Amino acid sequence: MANAQSIGVCYGSNGNNLPPKADVVKLYQSNGITAMRIYGPNSAALTALKGTNIKLIMDVPNSDLASLASSSSAAASWVNKNVQAYYPSVSFRYIAVGNEVSGGDTSKILPAMKNIYSALLSAGLQNAIKVSTAVSTAVVGISYPPSKGAFSSSASSYMTSIVQYLAQIGAPLLANVYPYFSYVGNPGSISLDYALFTSPGTVVTDGSYKYQNLFDAIVDALYSAMEKVGGSNVGIVISESGWPSGGGNAATVSNAQRYNQNLINHVGKGTPKKSTPLETYIFAMFNENQKPTGIEQNWGLFNPNKQPVYSISFK
Repeated sequence: MANAQSIGVCYGSNGNNLPPKADVVKLYQSNGITAMRIYGPNSAALTALKGTNIKLIMDVPNSDLASLASSSSAAASWVNKNVQAYYPSVSFRYIAVGNEVSGGDTSKILPAMKNIYSALLSAGLQNAIKVSTAVSTAVVGISYPPSKGAFSSSASSYMTSIVQYLAQIGAPLLANVYPYFSYVGNPGSISLDYALFTSPGTVVTDGSYKYQNLFDAIVDALYSAMEKVGGSNVGIVISESGWPSGGGNAATVSNAQRYNQNLINHVGKGTPKKSTPLETYIFAMFNENQKPTGIEQNWGLFNPNKQPVYSISFK
């Protein structure tokens, strides 16, 4: 079983009918959810988290990257206002400098990470709070078999230096891992059982490693990609993973319940390549009605009225 500490839930707030922040924090507590990710500093959420011991990933929104990359004083004031003002009452764990950053902004990730790290260092918080960035697994250009995992040529231009910096500061890479999208993109070559952790036996053999689920294969391809650029000691935190319960192909309540419960039960074992338990954040806490229609509105574990979409145990 996964250690209860290793399971968090992402708290997205793109809905106009979601509960007040303080009620959301209570919902985490009453369900035994011990970690949270928020996609930017929010004073009401941070205030509600004080004294709860809920571990937190807090994003630097992509829109802030340019200013933080170009100015160490902007980074210092960001850390002062959004981190130091709440520390240690809020249990910050990681600052995610950007989420799935793309295009020309990728060149701003590393300078922004360095400036945020320097600000944490000046505040004496560099050991307590780790600096990273959250990436889509699309940065991996070759993912099969997992041992051949390598960054795509476009991603390699910025990921190589990011991975080497993470190795230097002793921080993990945050990765958003979605077997759902791999499955719906290739239903002919990927079985639903392999995507849902329900395969009865080995599906992919890669040297001495045997893969019974797609999640492990995706994560190990990312480990392999990092190894090839000097990141063999860099860990991975699963900063998002989940399955939609409606609005698209294979998006059913029973598939979503099965995926997320199996994920929770699995990640404490690590992967075939690395047995280190994977700290994992499920996407997402709520169905969010201001996202695009279709699957995007249907990732939640809970409805906005705080009733579960399906039953799940975080223990």
